Amino acid sequence: MKYKHLFFDLDHTLWDFEANSRLTLNEMHETMNLGSLGVNDFDHFHKSYLLHNDKLWDRYRKGFIKVDELRWKRFWLTLLEFKIGNETLAREMAVKFLDLLPTRTLLFPNTTEVLDWLVEKGYDLHLITNGFEKTQHSKLRHAGIDKYFVEVITSEGSNSLKPHKEIFDYAIQKAKADPLRSIMIGDDPEVDIKGAMNSGIDAIFVNYLGKKIDFKPTFTITALNELKEIL
Repeated sequence: MKYKHLFFDLDHTLWDFEANSRLTLNEMHETMNLGSLGVNDFDHFHKSYLLHNDKLWDRYRKGFIKVDELRWKRFWLTLLEFKIGNETLAREMAVKFLDLLPTRTLLFPNTTEVLDWLVEKGYDLHLITNGFEKTQHSKLRHAGIDKYFVEVITSEGSNSLKPHKEIFDYAIQKAKADPLRSIMIGDDPEVDIKGAMNSGIDAIFVNYLGKKIDFKPTFTITALNELKEIL
């Protein structure tokens, strides 16, 4: 067995962030009566949120903004799209979102089946995630997959972010792993795959969306059950 320690990404790899996020935003749209404020088109609201969330996450990863700013400004900027300049409401939405989102349980197909198979094969499973400590642990618990992971390394807990080498070094140290017997499994070619490979760790690109990339990961798969062909 070449690899012993498997380091998974969580959001967009195991836990279906897009589906869970949409469910949460839709519930907020209804319960907070955003339609009465002029947010009549949920699809427009959802697309605007995703756009601003992605931009702010990129700024956060690069160290330009702090986490608190990321959390509320993604809603503030989304509301501004509808001519609603209400910072109090944006901050209220930020709190509600982080309360509701981690309780969602939608996983990608075959997630638990594949995790069961990997544990039975004798692999040690870990997570490296750019999410927040409390939020990510809550997601794992509600989705019923917390039992599979020996170590859960978050950006908040490690004081670093993927793709920076420091978070991968921290994860290897915490898991007491050999980098040569470790492999990263994630969906983001820059953050997960290049980040791991630049840190001397092999990587499996989970390419659900058929992205074209300009470098060669150690392995590429299009569904989680394909891990059984590699590991």
